Amino acid sequence: MLKQPEIHPQDYRDAMAKFAGAVHVVTTDGPAGRRGVTVIAACSVSDDPPTILVCLNRIKTENDVFAENGVFALNTLAEGHVEIGNAFSGLTGLSQDDRFAAAHWDTIASGAPTLTNALSVLDCRIVETNDMATHRIHFGRVIGVRINPDQRPLIYHDRGYKLL
Repeated sequence: MLKQPEIHPQDYRDAMAKFAGAVHVVTTDGPAGRRGVTVIAACSVSDDPPTILVCLNRIKTENDVFAENGVFALNTLAEGHVEIGNAFSGLTGLSQDDRFAAAHWDTIASGAPTLTNALSVLDCRIVETNDMATHRIHFGRVIGVRINPDQRPLIYHDRGYKLL
């Protein structure tokens, strides 16, 4: 295999499609408005203090509301949440109001919407934001947690949903 000096974006996306990842809906609400987006680009940063990160496409200016509100909740999807994942991915063309109407939501600590039957929820206050290429990385200090045991996680792999 020859080394290529520059990687084509489609080749990169094809390689990343082979990564298996948990499916989340990241949500926010506050003075800038309510929004939710399906993501797999989220992970733990530290357990002391509990901190996670989530990456959002910054080309979509609608995602600016996350930084403006200063809070987000990472709702990890489970078996039976495929329609929610699709709705918040933007591929269905549903409005934000219609996306939220498709499930039951409440709040824990930050005011961000939390999916009541999510596998787990990490409710966060944004402590730092960094831009990298096409994405904005939000670091969130976890201020609330909810776990719903005995569910199977929804995974995204090879451009499709799978169950673990």
